[in-house]
Amino acid sequence: MQGLAETFKALSDETRLKILKLLENDELCVCDIVAALDMVQPQVSFHLNVLKGAGLVKDKKNGKWIYYRLDGADMFKRFLILSINERVSETSIANCQKRLESFLKKRGAKQADYSREKTGC
Repeated sequence: MQGLAETFKALSDETRLKILKLLENDELCVCDIVAALDMVQPQVSFHLNVLKGAGLVKDKKNGKWIYYRLDGADMFKRFLILSINERVSETSIANCQKRLESFLKKRGAKQADYSREKTGC
């Protein structure tokens, strides 16, 4: 019963619902989520830790970066996340999606510039 209460407690916050929606299609690093939500990193990390503690997301460290994705191992939680994501309105997440896309484009351009600089291309 404790695990179920923890899961629903994690789902009771609008910011955490937005994070789940952002992670619906891809894994993201903390900095991506920070940019999308227009929040400071410690706040985002707190919400990610709550989601991780509830078994809704899992993380993977890659160098300095920590990437998060939905944890689909538990069928009940997977169904719960899918059901919630269907009900999160696109308008409530639209600004977050736009900020994320803009951030990823800028980061991609910077990485391409850095790569050209290093390789001389």
